[in-house]
Amino acid sequence: MKTVSLKFLVNGILSLAVLMSQYAYSQPLDSAAITPFSINIPEQDIVDLKQRLAMTRLPDQIPGVGWDYGTDTEYLRELLEYWATEFDWRAQEKALNEFDQFVTEVDGVQVHFIHQRSPHPNATPLLLTHGWPGSFVEFRKIIGPLTNPELYGGNAEDAFHVIAPSLPGFGFSGKPTERGYNPERMAHTLAALMEKLGYEKYGAQGGDWGAIISRILASQYGDHVIGLHSNFVLANPPSDPAVRDAVPPEELASREARQAYMANEVGYQQIQGTKPQTLGVALNDSPAGLAAWIVEKFYGWSDIDRSHANGLEEKFTKDEMLTNISLYWFTQTITSSARIYFENRNVAMAEPVGFVEVPTAGAIFPAEIYLTPRLWAESQYNIVHWTRMPRGGHFAAMEEPELLLQDIREFFRPLR
Repeated sequence: MKTVSLKFLVNGILSLAVLMSQYAYSQPLDSAAITPFSINIPEQDIVDLKQRLAMTRLPDQIPGVGWDYGTDTEYLRELLEYWATEFDWRAQEKALNEFDQFVTEVDGVQVHFIHQRSPHPNATPLLLTHGWPGSFVEFRKIIGPLTNPELYGGNAEDAFHVIAPSLPGFGFSGKPTERGYNPERMAHTLAALMEKLGYEKYGAQGGDWGAIISRILASQYGDHVIGLHSNFVLANPPSDPAVRDAVPPEELASREARQAYMANEVGYQQIQGTKPQTLGVALNDSPAGLAAWIVEKFYGWSDIDRSHANGLEEKFTKDEMLTNISLYWFTQTITSSARIYFENRNVAMAEPVGFVEVPTAGAIFPAEIYLTPRLWAESQYNIVHWTRMPRGGHFAAMEEPELLLQDIREFFRPLR
């Protein structure tokens, strides 16, 4: 009889644990059921993560270049050390489980979502939609104030019932197994979810892909969406030259400055829009690679002071960033989430978005990756509320929750 090495047995057990945890995320659902959900990552997945982090092999870096070539190796080393030795996933998991979470099946895919109802029965339903490389955890700072405003210095009249889903391919939602899950199809998925929850009328709010999906939702389901609040307003230059020329110089200057900055920030779009599967092999296998890929976006897209090493953590704690990164790691959704870029590029919309008749608000944060002048937006949306924020960037709900919260409240008050 051959002797089986301890290393072989341990590796086999680890592989089985990972396989079982993946199976747990994809259990078949009764398509009509809405099932309570609680996050409970298997302990062996956490052990596996720490083992991989201990085996990290970081690349060299030219001295003194900081983030110029990409994620700064010294900062990443510090972040990974914290992830391996101090970060407490169980504490984050417990905090996230304080929200009411559910799963259900929509369009053949499991959809995970927070459904936090306000104690005020007449509260307005509000659909919060995240983007990439974000997740539903982006909204954790604003869900309480939205649902129970008087506990946070607000008024009961501003209460919302909050629905914050994980998009298909993200987080604890299922991974699509067929082509075609572009933003339009995801908008249909969210509309079906809201119908399944019994909400006839509701507001929509989003940034990044969440803003794009919410725009489609408002365009195609305008009889259900009472208002669209976006912190990522996209619009093409209007065809009328008089409108183009009427844009205030300061708005054009801000837009051009962001365009110049973003010229060196869009490589990820080309990779994820063309070869997400190739990239996914590396990021799904290496937590260090995954962290480097995601934290670079937090560094590059936020309104931070880059003149010193701790500028990033003046806006985001290590725990906040690593909770989001860990969610991608444990659910193995970095590849399936990146495919939204491929689908958006390769799958044409069945019903192109026209002028959005739904009342629309733009919350314009100065360090957003794209800035759209109000006159351009007005040619494609029914803009009734427009706020140029004093500070903030792409991850508004995490970075400047109070500014975003106040703007959501002000916009929806007359629409209730």
